[in-house]
Amino acid sequence: MKTLLSAVALLASSLAMAAGSNIPLDKAPIDLTDKASLQNGARLFQNYCLGCHQMQYQRYSRTFADLDIPEELGMEHLMFTGEKVGDHITNNMSAKDGEKWFGATPPDLTNVARVRGANWLYTYLRAFYADDSRPFGVNNDVFPLVGMPHVLQELQGVPYKAYETRLVDGQPKQVYVGFKTDGSGELSAEEYDRAVLDLVNYMVYVGEPTRLEARALGYKVMIFLLIFFVLAYFLKKEYWKDVH
Repeated sequence: MKTLLSAVALLASSLAMAAGSNIPLDKAPIDLTDKASLQNGARLFQNYCLGCHQMQYQRYSRTFADLDIPEELGMEHLMFTGEKVGDHITNNMSAKDGEKWFGATPPDLTNVARVRGANWLYTYLRAFYADDSRPFGVNNDVFPLVGMPHVLQELQGVPYKAYETRLVDGQPKQVYVGFKTDGSGELSAEEYDRAVLDLVNYMVYVGEPTRLEARALGYKVMIFLLIFFVLAYFLKKEYWKDVH
């Protein structure tokens, strides 16, 4: 049943986030061994994302144990509505309210990194820009006509598309030169990129919490098979030497 529910959630997240563009994606240097990055990513998710998006297939207790977060500190800084440490990471928004406020129920993000990939998430969270024509005043280069606000705006500031006048074929033209902000954010551009990377790092971990364990086990299995192959080869030679 748990496997079926995970598969349904994976499909729902994929369908809910089906829109997109073909712009090049930036590389997200994910490091699942960086516990400080994962801890900060968990903090950012709980403070900026959980109000709308759940991680209903991940438990607080699993997060605390895997990320070396003391239970008392985790309950004080990452749990805000009286949950128990063994509960799943959910919010109080109903599907009906989510659809009313955003046009569609905000998807569960437990498996979003497996659906979209770390590079997509990393680029997406750094591709918002001011657009007065949109309901929340922002649009997104990676996800055009995005239906969510820029929840990290207080960290980044108000981003906008910057243009410069340059000579093109001998004629002055307005050329797009990238995103800039109005300077109202709490973080510098480099600090914001690092914060986004931490958040993406955490979402990659949640999508597959056993990845590092499975990788380590895979190496052990390969070593075992290599040793077994050598032993089996010489054993075969010993048994068949008289026949040949």
